[in-house]
Amino acid sequence: MHPPRERMFNVPVVVLAMVAAIGLVHAVFVLLLTQHQTTEALLLFAFIPARYDLAVLATEPWWIGSGPAVWTFVTYALIHGDLNHLFFNAVWLLAFGTPVARRLGALRFTAFCVVTAAAGAAVHLATHFGEMLPMIGASAAISGAMAAAMRFAFQPGGPLGLWGRDEAAYRVPAVPLTVALRDRRVLAFLLVWFGLNALFGLSLFKMPGVEQAVAWQAHIGGFVAGLIAFAAFDPVPRSAGADSGQAPPPQPTLH
Repeated sequence: MHPPRERMFNVPVVVLAMVAAIGLVHAVFVLLLTQHQTTEALLLFAFIPARYDLAVLATEPWWIGSGPAVWTFVTYALIHGDLNHLFFNAVWLLAFGTPVARRLGALRFTAFCVVTAAAGAAVHLATHFGEMLPMIGASAAISGAMAAAMRFAFQPGGPLGLWGRDEAAYRVPAVPLTVALRDRRVLAFLLVWFGLNALFGLSLFKMPGVEQAVAWQAHIGGFVAGLIAFAAFDPVPRSAGADSGQAPPPQPTLH
């Protein structure tokens, strides 16, 4: 009997499908659409804060106004400005989406990404109401995945240091958020993450090859939503010590 063959990519299918989807959408925009068609597609699928002016919605047919006002809370995440934007988001999605998808499963992970993308759009709308510049990119949903990974990756027996080979590492019970926020490693991660986004906000730092403005408020919206909403999507029961506000006992590492 032959041992099972190891997959070339040790990444959940749902994450690979999302990377393929954003790649395919970008290929359509670049290779198939004219400049006029690209503008029309952005009007239909990018997130545009000015769309939510009730006076504007009242003058537009539903397929241009009220329809996109609903679906663009999610569809904007499928569109990217250029190859650099696409590449960086794909890398971060593979890195942080993989552990979260392994823990949540395909359906829960997809729903989680929808919620965090919508939360990012909502915060962007609150801070840019009336603005015509469209917002695109999966960064808010990826920020949500970063926050979700932080909820369990630092736990004893978690996936850090295991290179993703031990499936049991993705099933360690998560502690409540109030307990997680007392972990120095979690606090250090938060400090670095929010610090980088502050640099984006102050225009003191730019991603290599990305000239457009970074929607850092959407990043924060997605991250905070992922941090808070993780418990609602997490299928792994809490440990006996979690409800008392104490960290669970160390989990054995399986070899």
